Amino acid sequence: MELRPKILIVDDDVVARMMLMHMIDTSGNFDIVEAEDGEQAWRLLVGGSLPALCFCDLRMPRLSGTELLTRVRAESRLVSLPFVLVSAAADGETVQRAAALGADGYIVKPFQTDQVEMHLVALRARTSPVDEAPRDTLKRLGIDSARLPLYLSGLERQLRAAGPAIERLLDGLDQAEAKLRLTRLREGCATLGLATAAAALQLLEGPGVLLDATRVNNVLDEVLCDVLHQEERARWLPGAV
Repeated sequence: MELRPKILIVDDDVVARMMLMHMIDTSGNFDIVEAEDGEQAWRLLVGGSLPALCFCDLRMPRLSGTELLTRVRAESRLVSLPFVLVSAAADGETVQRAAALGADGYIVKPFQTDQVEMHLVALRARTSPVDEAPRDTLKRLGIDSARLPLYLSGLERQLRAAGPAIERLLDGLDQAEAKLRLTRLREGCATLGLATAAAALQLLEGPGVLLDATRVNNVLDEVLCDVLHQEERARWLPGAV
């Protein structure tokens, strides 16, 4: 399952693409796909790529931003793709035309961080996993309200022990076993309805990921906070101990 939202940047100006990529890279965990013009972007889209967000320059050779947007809105698989037009032109007529074509936003060059971040915040809100309510976890697992806090407490103990154990594995250059330990923790989080924690751990598991102790411990600290919060929620269930 792909967890990092994919962002498509379409611009025939390589410097503009690099500037926008840098802003996105410093704002969170995203996968970035580049296209040099609308025609190349269209080939990517019809070839199966489905980004979570597209930033597209307005004026380009072969296929302009507005022409690409028109095609996107006419394609059933792509019709809901969030599409932000980018241009050096800031006149009202151009902005109104973009809105009429179905653009979700319009940002002006040179890029301002707050303009770009606004769309990234909206993307995070659409794609972030949501933790399951403890009551729903009980129903899914078929357990009573006294047992869920015990399961969460057990997961908490595993997490507290995992940091030093994984650090020793990494000192011994055993990346595979370290990732296996993280996979087991992720499966425990997913079982107990902790989607946010599971997603954070899964980002450490890929074959191209090189683990280091600092990164692992930072993620484990975040996951532990999620587990402690869920434990507190579970204690308020009727019948919980």
